[in-house]
Amino acid sequence: MTDKDLHPSSTHPPLPPTQEDEQFARLRLLRSRRVGASTYKRLLTEHGTAQNALAALPEVARAAGISDYRICPEGVVQAELNAAHTAGARLLVQGQPPYPDLLNDLTDAPPFLWMIGDPSLLTRPMISIVGARNASSLGLRMARRLAEDLAEAGFVVVSGLARGIDAAAHHAALGGGTIAVQAGGVDVIYPTENTALAEQIAERGLRLSEQPMGLRPMARHFPSRNRIISGLSRATLVVEAAARSGSLITARDALDQGREVLAVPGHPLDARAAGCNMLIRDGAVLVRSAADVLEMLPDLEKNAFERSPDKPNRKLEPPPRPPKPSRSLRQVAKLHAQILSRLGPAPVAEDQLIRDLQVPSTEVAPVLVDLELEGEIERQPGGLLNRTG
Repeated sequence: MTDKDLHPSSTHPPLPPTQEDEQFARLRLLRSRRVGASTYKRLLTEHGTAQNALAALPEVARAAGISDYRICPEGVVQAELNAAHTAGARLLVQGQPPYPDLLNDLTDAPPFLWMIGDPSLLTRPMISIVGARNASSLGLRMARRLAEDLAEAGFVVVSGLARGIDAAAHHAALGGGTIAVQAGGVDVIYPTENTALAEQIAERGLRLSEQPMGLRPMARHFPSRNRIISGLSRATLVVEAAARSGSLITARDALDQGREVLAVPGHPLDARAAGCNMLIRDGAVLVRSAADVLEMLPDLEKNAFERSPDKPNRKLEPPPRPPKPSRSLRQVAKLHAQILSRLGPAPVAEDQLIRDLQVPSTEVAPVLVDLELEGEIERQPGGLLNRTG
């Protein structure tokens, strides 16, 4: 493909892509600087084809006050395609089968997803299971039981390949079907401790990512990943979640997308259950077993997540943004502040930070995850941490 390919006839239909060069140009457009899903779709609508949009993009950038704008080089896209071929990944294109209808309905639906594994799982009903990384043994057991029972009932279990609840749900659902939505490139396994699980999912399930091949995940990628987890599914089930957790972001996404939210209750004094208890307080369906989930599924099947006439509609408000820590979470908030006060732009070894804090590593680890997901800190190679602000 050369620059003269950027000027095809404007009568070429914009959707779906019908030629290899148009698909190449669309991927190149999406990978260009400051082009997200919304900008990508607006440019296609305004210019008709990806080639035309690419030709217009530098002028669009100049009008927005960006000088010396350069579109994504062809070589970068070709390298991504080559990496995908090496990894055995295929491109899932919005508007083309088997791109799921539920995901397609989102205003910010990803135009492309890389996939490794069995794409036929995308044609089956799905339910998402998410929860704490530092899950309790009871939470892990509950996640395994729910995932196994729901998979046996015919549902594909969707989760995020994180440690804790996600990993337990994936493991239990392998026999019936599971989909892992990754925050980085589909060929990059994070965390590395789930490498064997990721390989099993590639063989017996499906791995998905909207990110470029080879991209290592950063904190800002996880919220974007979460909208896909909830967007694929008819409902999102939260097994364990603290009051400040990525699982609540997924729950908010589900509600914004018009999906049902379910939660497993926990002890009021267990911080790992605080998020789930908040969700139930605000109207989420309380789940004790898979039977509670299956009881409501006929309603989900019938009418796009609306309640049947004999069950009045319940308006679920999105769970509030993480509140100011209550008395029961005072120690967690104090630890947040202590960690941030000890970190700056210069990287510090995680084990040295834990020694300085004089707090057990089992207590520090989940707080570091929270701070990373919130974009307050970054992890560097070699076990180093630094503050972003």
